[in-house]
Amino acid sequence: MANHSAVLTALADPTRRAIFERLAQSPSAVGELARELPVSRPAVSQHLKVLKSAGLVTDHAAGTRRVYSVDPAGLAAIRGYFEQFWQQSLARFSAAASQPIQPIQAAASQPIQEEK
Repeated sequence: MANHSAVLTALADPTRRAIFERLAQSPSAVGELARELPVSRPAVSQHLKVLKSAGLVTDHAAGTRRVYSVDPAGLAAIRGYFEQFWQQSLARFSAAASQPIQPIQAAASQPIQEEK
């Protein structure tokens, strides 16, 4: 299961977030990712190591290359983390929406006075 703090820290870096977003589109090897980014292959490898450590990506061997992809379990864990906030917000909205409407009495019952 993903550590929420590690996931948020990993995705706070713009380059790692860009790598993660590219992997969400399709699995890729380090070289393919490095060609699309303004960083070196070793830098991409380091970013992937952080993403993997956070539980956001997995890798598998494909010949002499390692192909990285988004880890569905890690993504589900962080989605669940944010889902709790959404559910709390919906519950508060539901409670507020179910309250009776209070009529505005003072402004509606007073005649409008014209200035001279």
